[in-house]
Amino acid sequence: MPAQAINDLRKGQVIKFNGEAHLVMETQHRTPGNLRAFVQVKMRNLRYGKSLDQRFGSTDSVEVLATEKKTLEFSYADRDSYAFIDPNSFEQIELPATLIGDAKNYLTANGKVDVLFVDDKPLTIELPSAVELKIVESADGVKGDTASNVQKPAKLETGMMIQVPLFIKEGEVIRVNTTDGSYLGRA
Repeated sequence: MPAQAINDLRKGQVIKFNGEAHLVMETQHRTPGNLRAFVQVKMRNLRYGKSLDQRFGSTDSVEVLATEKKTLEFSYADRDSYAFIDPNSFEQIELPATLIGDAKNYLTANGKVDVLFVDDKPLTIELPSAVELKIVESADGVKGDTASNVQKPAKLETGMMIQVPLFIKEGEVIRVNTTDGSYLGRA
């Protein structure tokens, strides 16, 4: 990909910085008093997830990487990889467990995820904000325990344990927040 002037850099683009792919989260063009203009870029390393602020001179240029976001459907998990199907081309794409990370706690058959591809290599996985999961194991609530906000542990179909209200029973389908793993309500 050709170099692009730093002044033309936009939020959402992926650039190569120090040999790694970085997602641009914010750019600010500044011209302080009698100093040279510069561009302050807030970006996140797509391999390690670390954010950093970097200052570039206004005449600098960066390499912008080609990106593509695909919505894939989860098919099955193997030992070290997770298989997804592209619903448009029906192509099977395998992603390593290291890329999936904690997202595995929210993957169910035919569940949809967005995968960001940079130069045709999968780099990040994005879950929907909430998913519906079935409770496979949960203790019954204690009769008479009616204090508000009392919760009990429940095991979900993906193996993840979360806290749910006492009235939720085994076999029910609930909505779970994918950012913090909290109970949102019945599905």
